[in-house]
This record gives sequence, structure tokens and C-alpha cells, in this order.
Amino acid sequence: MAESATVTVDPPDQAAPPPAKPLRRTRPDTNNKPKPQPPYAVILHNDPINGFEYVIGVLMKVLRVNGVRAFVLTLKAHCTGRSIVWTGPLEVAELKADQIRSCGPDPRKVSDGAQPLQATTEPMPG
Repeated sequence: MAESATVTVDPPDQAAPPPAKPLRRTRPDTNNKPKPQPPYAVILHNDPINGFEYVIGVLMKVLRVNGVRAFVLTLKAHCTGRSIVWTGPLEVAELKADQIRSCGPDPRKVSDGAQPLQATTEPMPG
């Protein structure tokens, strides 16, 4: 005898939902550090009246550099008209320039018309 094949049909499934898209997680901003400020330069301008030794002494005192470094910075200002003597943040650069100016003129050259050293601040190129 022939066996009858029974086929069972499952009830139609409801349409399967499409696969879920992976959730895009946004990373928290971990770059909370302040951006560094551009560096500023303290410029010492040439002074034909104040003595070399006095200028060197001022740079040693204000910038806390040794005598050789102060001499080189002073010589560069003398030969080229100006010298970058310090670089760093604007607020500190302004302070250093003010400290250089506040040392006043060379006491031995006041009778010759010496004025306080001229120091300015400028943004560094670049």
C-alpha cells in the first residue's frame, strides 16, 4: 500500500523584523584640555647709552640667565638692533618686559640721558 505523505504546514509567521541597526554611540568629548596659547617673545631693543654691564646685569636678574647667555643676548641687540630674550605665554612675557623696563636706566649713565631699557612683547612668528 502506498503510504500517504502528510505534509504539515506551519502557520504563516508574522514578518520578521529587519535586523536591528547597531546603535551609534557617540564618544564623550575627551579633548577638554584648553588649547595652548601661541607663544610671545620679549624683545630687547638696542640702547646706545646704557652700559653693556648694566644691560647684562638686568637680564641676569630678570630672566635668571647666566652671564654668558645675558652677554650673548645683549650683544645681539647691540649688533642687530633687537634681540629675543625670552619666549612663553603672553601674560608672563608682558611681566618680563615690564620687569626689564622697571629696572630703570643705568645709574652711571643718567647724566648722559640714559632711559629705561626698551623691551616689548610680540607674538612669535608662525
